[in-house]
This record gives sequence, structure tokens and C-alpha cells, in this order.
Amino acid sequence: MPDPIALVVDDEPLILMDTADIVASAGYHVIEARSADEACALLEKHGSLKLLMTDIQMPGDMDGLALARYVGDHWPDVLVVVASGAVIPKDGELPQGARFLGKPLNQALVIETLRELEIDK
Repeated sequence: MPDPIALVVDDEPLILMDTADIVASAGYHVIEARSADEACALLEKHGSLKLLMTDIQMPGDMDGLALARYVGDHWPDVLVVVASGAVIPKDGELPQGARFLGKPLNQALVIETLRELEIDK
């Protein structure tokens, strides 16, 4: 059985690479995007996506919170993790079932969070 597909979104190249490596170590095939706009285009192409992991602050028409809500509305079975080192989402800003992680990311915490999300679905 192929690895589940994860879309990792961050506008900072080194953080994107590190986050993609962490998610891949949790057993996902990772697709990368540098903006929410780019992520939306990829979402349409990959119907079998299982996880979205996105930064909040990004350039473009929508930020990571808007992207998370968009995925929650259109693909409710996709697991959603939102991360930021500068912004903490207010109550109700994340889609139902989504998780928030502060940056810098801790690999063990990311993997634990992904496992918990998989169990909860």
C-alpha cells in the first residue's frame, strides 16, 4: 500500500524542507507548496490527500488559517495541522478537528500529533 500523501505549505524554504522531512519520517509521501495559492492548485490535483500541514503567515490571497478552513470545508476527511511561531489562532479560527503547533517544530511532538489525529479520524 502506498504511503498517504501530505501537503506541507510554508513560504520559508528551509522551514518547508525541515517540516517536509519531519512529516515524511511519520510515513507520508510529501508534496510541498510555498503559498496557499499554490497549495490550492495542488489540492485539486491530488484527491487522495490525507494531511495538510501549513504555516499561518504566508504571502498571497490567503494565509494558512484560510487555507485550513478551505480544506476543512471542501475535504473534511483531510487531517489539518496549522503551525506558527508568531500567531496563535483564536477560538473558532481552525476547522473542526484541526491542531495547532507552535514553532519551532519539535519532531517528536509533530509525529505524536499526527498519530493522535489519525486515531481520532
